[in-house]
Amino acid sequence: MAATVADHVLQRLREWGVEQVFGYPGDGINGLVAAFGKADDRPRFIQSRHEEMSAFQAVGYAKFSGRTGVCLATSGPGAIHLLNGLYDARLDHVPVVAIIGQTSRSAMGGAYQQEVDLQSLFKDVASECLIEVNVSEQLPFALDRAFRTAADRRVPTALIIPADVQEERYTAPSHAFKQVPSSPPSSGTARPTPGEADLDRAAAILNAGEKIAILAGQGARGAADELRQVAEATGAGVAKALLGKDVLPDGLPYVTGSIGLLGTRPSYELMRDCDTLLIVGSNMPYSQFLPDFDQARAVQIDLDGSMIGLRYPIEATLVGDAKATLAALLPRLEHRDRSEWRGTVEDNVASWWDTLERQAMVEAAPVNPMRVVHELSERVPDDAIVTADSGSSTTWYARLLKVRGTMRCSVSGTLATMGCAVPYAIGAKFAHPDRPVVALVGDGAMQMNGLAELMTAVHYRDRWEDQRFVVCVFNNGDLNMVTWELRAMGGVPKFEPSQDLPVVSYADLARLMGFEAVTVTDPAALGDAWDLAFAAQRPVLIDVHCDPDVPPLPPHATFDQAKSTAESLIKGDRNAWGVLVRGVKTKAQEMLPRRD
Repeated sequence: MAATVADHVLQRLREWGVEQVFGYPGDGINGLVAAFGKADDRPRFIQSRHEEMSAFQAVGYAKFSGRTGVCLATSGPGAIHLLNGLYDARLDHVPVVAIIGQTSRSAMGGAYQQEVDLQSLFKDVASECLIEVNVSEQLPFALDRAFRTAADRRVPTALIIPADVQEERYTAPSHAFKQVPSSPPSSGTARPTPGEADLDRAAAILNAGEKIAILAGQGARGAADELRQVAEATGAGVAKALLGKDVLPDGLPYVTGSIGLLGTRPSYELMRDCDTLLIVGSNMPYSQFLPDFDQARAVQIDLDGSMIGLRYPIEATLVGDAKATLAALLPRLEHRDRSEWRGTVEDNVASWWDTLERQAMVEAAPVNPMRVVHELSERVPDDAIVTADSGSSTTWYARLLKVRGTMRCSVSGTLATMGCAVPYAIGAKFAHPDRPVVALVGDGAMQMNGLAELMTAVHYRDRWEDQRFVVCVFNNGDLNMVTWELRAMGGVPKFEPSQDLPVVSYADLARLMGFEAVTVTDPAALGDAWDLAFAAQRPVLIDVHCDPDVPPLPPHATFDQAKSTAESLIKGDRNAWGVLVRGVKTKAQEMLPRRD
């Protein structure tokens, strides 16, 4: 039987090394689904419960594998559902290829069922490469260009294939007028480095500095060794953007942890007091957490020159790969004594970890959410992958999870969308089926879409060599991050009709879906719950009943934030007393002397 266009799509995916496609079926991709049926599970079709989850799974796979993720959806509603996940990929600079069905060509423009103008719909999110395949001869270059663009520019791309085209006989492009050839899939990317003059200028700035701070983002992930060497050579402290949390281990005494609203006090102090700033692979948006604009001389390294200088005035710009650029910069750096600055940084870091432990042990009703991550951090395997959702739980993840060993972790950094952690974790398991994965999820995100994807995890668990797939739910009955934003930024009390969530036992629901599950209402039981999860060798859900009144205090609360919070409580916040007590007790831990 002659190969169809859909058959050739799967053949080309195999040539690109694609091992799985995350998707959901529909008649707009019937031709592709039929091709999967003949493909002997190469690549595997991984069925989610919703196309948005397919996109998130592709993003999670790409984040943790370093390869391009692939998702698939039908025309109309299926295509629309992909958008949130694809925007997550775009804003976090993640390579994903979306393959999308479309109404048959003969019906286009006829207001046909599930006909949507996909070119208009995807022209923003996939603006770097958006191609509709209308004849089979287009297919090789269209698919190859989508993959090359996604990988080279770290963006989502989209390929639209009408339903009738999928079922046509495949004909390769010929050596003819108005036909475009393609070339076999390739691997490997260049490691560009800046020019000598730019490197010399950057080195001169760093050599002149006395109090050097480094901000590392996800673009520095492949340059950990070089980053350490630069920090040692310059006596710098290193703060990490949220997406760069796993770039360096937190056991290094000069690593100050996360920066920004969810960040740490030593990161705030590092930026407040430095005179020189080196930004490596980060576009962290909160410039108010960087030094004052006239305070520090700054050097920035980024692979994308268009991103340089967006957050801080940069004196020396280094456009290039972080690893290659830092390696070229190292011989130019002068090793001299900056021990007083480094000592201050390390003292601040040690004091902060001590403070966090005390804060995690503050009594709450019933469980302090900080302690959930503190106890996890004491037990998480060195090779674990941790995903975190968007919400107040992200704060505890950002501050209390100590990265060590070969741990990897990520969040929806720039889009900050809810509902990403569980599908990210599924994508991570397909990227690394031999490693344990943990998803930290608020109850709002769990109700939004996390519960449904528990079924997906159970369905595919037998494909994973290590079946430890742990979901921890911060069950506080509140859309907690928004509640705190209302208090601290809007000066208004919690509005229950908007913020309160339906009461549900996540543990009971998880058991019905095939998980082992445990409910935690006593903080003393948290350690045992994590121990059980990592010993289980099967999917486990931990349903922790958390106190919604423990405040996610920023590293340096401003007067306006404190004033707004006080005003919200005075105006009749139902939880005013709990907020006040928990806030005072938590903040008080920062005033106590460090335990040696």
